[in-house]
Amino acid sequence: MGPLFIDLLGTELSAEEAEMLQHPLVAGVILFSRNYQDRAQLIELVRTIRVASNQRLLIAVDHEGGRVQRFREQFSAIPAMGQIANTANQLGLSSIEWSKQLGWLMAVELRACDIDISFAPVLDINGVSDVIGQRAFSDKPEQITQLASAFIDGMSVAGMKATGKHFPGHGNVKADTHHLEARDNRSFADIQQQDMQVFASLIAQNKLDAVMPAHVIYSQVDEKPAGFSKIWLQQILRKSLAFKGLIFSDDLSMKGAAVVGDHVARAKQALTAGCDLLLACNDREASISLLDGLEHTQVPAGERLVGKAYSLSWSELEAQAQYKEIAARAAKIAQMSSETNSL
Repeated sequence: MGPLFIDLLGTELSAEEAEMLQHPLVAGVILFSRNYQDRAQLIELVRTIRVASNQRLLIAVDHEGGRVQRFREQFSAIPAMGQIANTANQLGLSSIEWSKQLGWLMAVELRACDIDISFAPVLDINGVSDVIGQRAFSDKPEQITQLASAFIDGMSVAGMKATGKHFPGHGNVKADTHHLEARDNRSFADIQQQDMQVFASLIAQNKLDAVMPAHVIYSQVDEKPAGFSKIWLQQILRKSLAFKGLIFSDDLSMKGAAVVGDHVARAKQALTAGCDLLLACNDREASISLLDGLEHTQVPAGERLVGKAYSLSWSELEAQAQYKEIAARAAKIAQMSSETNSL
């Protein structure tokens, strides 16, 4: 497979998109809420994507839970990771067990639709960031590591690989890199002892199959955003932390990536820095320019992220006692949250 993930405009695969999927640079497709109408439609869309390609594409989505959950109707409402500890108490469960159950629930529903990966979990600290907040498990690195490790264990049981983001940590940067250039002026020692501690711990435990770096400039280390920096990706992530998995770029269309140049320049710099796979979202012209402008490189290791076969269809899943129990817990939390918000 190639290095590039593309997106789709609607709920059905267009003729142009089917042609794009034949391109040797394409590694997979990332889905968004605009691609979802209902579960049956999603399953059919995934099937047509598979049929349209002459290779085994990866199909991905951002489905972390909380406000970042692309499919809602007919899917369980996964609470934000920052709510796991409180909601576990409400259910009479340990936060570790509840986190594992939610990782399984999120992943098993997506795998029943033949979706390979959700870009999860978020490993950032809940600090000053406008875009992270409750997406983070906690404001304490040790608690993030424990809860994320359990969440990953649940994903693994469901047959899904884990992608830790946003290396080396986005939580202590206020600006939202979707819309703004972001800088973190702390020393490397501060970043290493706080944000990066989570990534280092989970990499040492061999928990992460992939890592996604932040489009943040950590000015005391490099003037390039981490996802375009050889220092961050090759010297620190690969060598110092001994990470052996795959590296995804964050979306090349984000404002935080614009400092590098146009989309082709961003893609080339990301690959040179050490990214294996590239996300290009919400800009069809840019995606086409990348297919036309990049050399035909291959990423055979990308096949490691293919979801493991999960034998249950949706109807079989809904009949399973474990699924019914955990889905009911998630529904109870969603109902309690709705009632609280309506007061």
